[in-house]
Amino acid sequence: MKQQLSKLQKLQAQKAKIDARIQMISAREKTKERKQDTRRKILIGAYYFDKAKENNSMSEINKIMDGYLTRKSDRDLFGLKALVKEKKEKK
Repeated sequence: MKQQLSKLQKLQAQKAKIDARIQMISAREKTKERKQDTRRKILIGAYYFDKAKENNSMSEINKIMDGYLTRKSDRDLFGLKALVKEKKEKK
């Protein structure tokens, strides 16, 4: 009986190690994907930013961003006014 228990404990320990490795590799892959996604966004943004400067259409980009951006820090980058939040009435 003790031998079976030690086999069971051994298998549980192996399973725990494998689960930890799976979690680590999964986290690494998610991080890699996030970094690649961020890089794609930067490159796409750089392309459109350069095209807007070439075509003298930065005002058009600012209009688009004015409708898209909501965070104050993001709006500040484009020199946009902060959005005014509507106050909710108390019921």
